[in-house]
Amino acid sequence: MLGLLVQRGLVIYLCFFKGADKELLPKMVNTLLNVKLSETENGKRVSVLDLPGNILIIPQATLGGRVKGRSMQYHSNSGKEEGLELYSQFVTLCKKELAANSKCAEAGVVVEHGTYGNRQVLKLDTDGPYTHLIEF
Repeated sequence: MLGLLVQRGLVIYLCFFKGADKELLPKMVNTLLNVKLSETENGKRVSVLDLPGNILIIPQATLGGRVKGRSMQYHSNSGKEEGLELYSQFVTLCKKELAANSKCAEAGVVVEHGTYGNRQVLKLDTDGPYTHLIEF
């Protein structure tokens, strides 16, 4: 079991649906990294880039589930190979954005991510929950 410690920042649960394409990835990264969700000590809302904060990206195929009868079905999710490619590109774009941001680079913030297609354990200690659903 690998343990990652991600300090203050942003957790992104990511699921790709059928029809998702790589052209949308830059918009997704830009939106998620620049939306003002984090709170400073004085109560002002800032983006994870302005905080600066770490990012944890978790592939979460179950977000694409729909109830059918008493079961969950995941027919609207992208295929495994397509999803893996999109996920890898998304992670790479997030890392590039943090590296290009002088505030983040100076603070030594990191992007950590789960392994696409594997079940993973997550233990989260937060002063939230502050969950937002953003669809693209």
